[in-house]
Amino acid sequence: MIGGGVMGTSIAFHLAEAGVRDIVLVERDSLGSGSTCKAAGGVRANFSDRLNIALGARSLELFHQFAERPGQEIDLRTPGYLFLLSRPEDVALFEASTTLQNDAGLPTRVISPAEAHRLSPLISTEGLLAACFSPSDGHCTPESVVLGYAAAARRLGAVLRTGCEVLDIEGRGNTIHTVVTDQGRIETSTVICVAGAWSAAVAAMAGVDLPVTPLKRQVLITEPITGLPPDLPMTIDFSSSFYFHGEGKGLLLGMSDPDQPPGFDLTPTDTWLPRLTATMEQRAPTILDAGVASGWAGLYEVTPDHNALIGEADTTNRFLYATGFSGHGFLQGPAVGEVIRDLYLGRKPFVDITPLNAHRFHTATTSHPERNIV
Repeated sequence: MIGGGVMGTSIAFHLAEAGVRDIVLVERDSLGSGSTCKAAGGVRANFSDRLNIALGARSLELFHQFAERPGQEIDLRTPGYLFLLSRPEDVALFEASTTLQNDAGLPTRVISPAEAHRLSPLISTEGLLAACFSPSDGHCTPESVVLGYAAAARRLGAVLRTGCEVLDIEGRGNTIHTVVTDQGRIETSTVICVAGAWSAAVAAMAGVDLPVTPLKRQVLITEPITGLPPDLPMTIDFSSSFYFHGEGKGLLLGMSDPDQPPGFDLTPTDTWLPRLTATMEQRAPTILDAGVASGWAGLYEVTPDHNALIGEADTTNRFLYATGFSGHGFLQGPAVGEVIRDLYLGRKPFVDITPLNAHRFHTATTSHPERNIV
């Protein structure tokens, strides 16, 4: 297994729990050092696609069970997700996706701007037409999730090697036989690629095309804010992608930058700050009074339709992959661990993930783009 974030550690745990032996996970840095531990930590099932709803809902179940299985406190809080809607087409989108979520048994509802303000009093309702609230969603601590899965996987016999970089994947014909690392060779007939934003390069070593593009995203943590509601939902201004949620005594906040070029450079920049400030002035002006305590940059792993790549390559035997989650990988990690476990064992997963096979980009069967994204 190549990659030591939430996907890699979740899959390692689920495979080891199922009795699979000789599991080796390799991570060129430390566990979670890629995208996972730089994620905002949101967990949700509020999506516009039935498959993503199912993956999100199952992961929420598993996050709630995390303290018992695999056994780790992850500071899970579920004050909800609140999408603020200021365009008629966005209201229509969320009305349709709310119907899908309700059909799946989720308590999502479309609400008025006034109710949105009661839930998230830091916002201004000027220009809002409606909002969408999913009360079962929330956020938790990514580092703790990785730690919990990794510790449990090791207890069950999996080997997790950090500081171990993959240099090549060797095979004969379409069959893998060796993963070459800077710490030696690993003889194996199966590779699971969970390398996040670096997945395209890893897959190319095995002759597999995974269309994953890295894209930098930055977040900020504010200084403590007096009177911050303890049950503040993850609040997202959908038209701008500006979002915030409680983090300690302050807020974690961020916003996508449409001018950000693809690439692996994680150097913090301030080019996005004028757009962020202008959006905050319109949608949550009181936050402008809070000082910035810290911040960081991480990577999204983006695919052309903003849907994940999950499946097994049709050109290289036993090359499985789970990548390209376009910003919602952390929250789907638990469910995807189950899915890849079942694919490896030749079992039918709890949900049909055929639409997420990478082969869709080489046929006329490309899935519908996921639209409830930030």
